[in-house]
Amino acid sequence: MSDFKLDKTAKYAESHEWVRMDEDGLAVVGISDAAQDMLSDVVFVELPGEGDEVEAGDAIAVVESVKAAEEVVTPVSGTVVAINGDLEATPEQVNETPYKSWFFKIQPGPNLAAELAALMDAAAYDTFVDESAH
Repeated sequence: MSDFKLDKTAKYAESHEWVRMDEDGLAVVGISDAAQDMLSDVVFVELPGEGDEVEAGDAIAVVESVKAAEEVVTPVSGTVVAINGDLEATPEQVNETPYKSWFFKIQPGPNLAAELAALMDAAAYDTFVDESAH
């Protein structure tokens, strides 16, 4: 079992993004606590454009830290309907509150159920992170 925080309501990708559905049926996407820990101090976030049409697996954002720059991959297909502009001004939020510091929201497409089914729940992701560390 890893020492990282998890959002039990989210689903996780092997590339360390999380996604959860909000009350409006939008897919909210960010990066996990394990991801922000691996990156170290986040210093810059580049977000996609609102209105962008995206496919699951597309790299549509970038997060840069003092250690590395990593692409943020969308786990679901659809249209970007909101971005978290606060992250551009204060990217350190990604380190401080990774499950509140969402990157973008997507109006999902017709393949949502299959795309979510392909992701890990919190328990499976915790095991994945723990095994990846060894």
